[in-house]
Amino acid sequence: MTDLDERITSALRERAEGEIDTGRLLRASRVRGRRRQMRRRAATGTALALVGVLGFVGVTGADLGGLPGRLPWTAATPSAAPPVPPRADGVPGAAQRPDLVGTDPQALHLGVDPSQARYLRWAVHGPQVESIRFSVGSGQPVLVEVSPSAQAVNEFLIDGVPIDEAVIPLTFDGAVRQIRGGAGLIKAWQPVPGLYARASMLGGDRAALDRAVDAVRWDEARRCASPLRLTTLPEGTTVTACSVDATAFPTGLNVELTLSRKEPSATMRVLLLYGAQIAANRDQSNRTVGGRPAYLSPDGTKLDLLGIPKAHLTAEFGWPWPGDAPPKGYRSFTEADASTVLAGAQVAKVLTDPETWE
Repeated sequence: MTDLDERITSALRERAEGEIDTGRLLRASRVRGRRRQMRRRAATGTALALVGVLGFVGVTGADLGGLPGRLPWTAATPSAAPPVPPRADGVPGAAQRPDLVGTDPQALHLGVDPSQARYLRWAVHGPQVESIRFSVGSGQPVLVEVSPSAQAVNEFLIDGVPIDEAVIPLTFDGAVRQIRGGAGLIKAWQPVPGLYARASMLGGDRAALDRAVDAVRWDEARRCASPLRLTTLPEGTTVTACSVDATAFPTGLNVELTLSRKEPSATMRVLLLYGAQIAANRDQSNRTVGGRPAYLSPDGTKLDLLGIPKAHLTAEFGWPWPGDAPPKGYRSFTEADASTVLAGAQVAKVLTDPETWE
């Protein structure tokens, strides 16, 4: 495994400490995730910055020793326009049906005007929360999170901000406020009754944040399209979350799909990381999945499907936080479950061609 592959693998492991998006497991795991996030941020300044750095290194080949002082998602990105999630015909926007936000992992109930803004990342996080990260012109990226629940929006930490500044009780009055410590700006408001939104920006000014918010379209819906499609799932399992990060497109792309099972409670993350400078996929294998070589990690919690050019496809099926005990009733997916998922995984032949995505 090359140094670059090691960094990508590290990024995958960090991203495994994200949020679990189902029922009681959601709340219990969020608490555990935040505790670990707080500990990491205390040691490194911000965990999300570290994740961003590792992901950015993985797709650009940059050297960690030359790490810039600003966060990677505020850094310059390739000039080629990233993909635009396609419209979801027949699906109402958040303005018409705020109650539908976060109910379908394949549908975003908002968008941005592509003539004004550049999509960087879009995600359905699971119950009640969706988000879009985008930039307007040469301005700083803006992250908009939306939910029919004010509490759900309040629960999320602000990307790239130290923990003592990232927890900000929100007042949904539409005022633009400075994040404590001067790290950036935040705005919380209700676009329509029953819908709560938060926009955050690192750097920039109030006028720039307002201009970015004006580019959001609340009356349209788009699909959480990606080059990864899962056609076979373990019994009782559904896809509950979808995330596509095209910040570094076309030289890099990160896709994450979350699978959940209610009885017994469990989650699995399937991650596709593409990078134009990723070394050829390692040829070592210790498993076979659907007649193709695969690799099971030494700890038995991650299964890689090998042979995808310039990419890693991984199913992470163990409890995401080994240092914390899982909640009562949690039972991890098995290697057999991960094999089922990867055997039916379909990856677009040309990852940089959104026309081939589902």
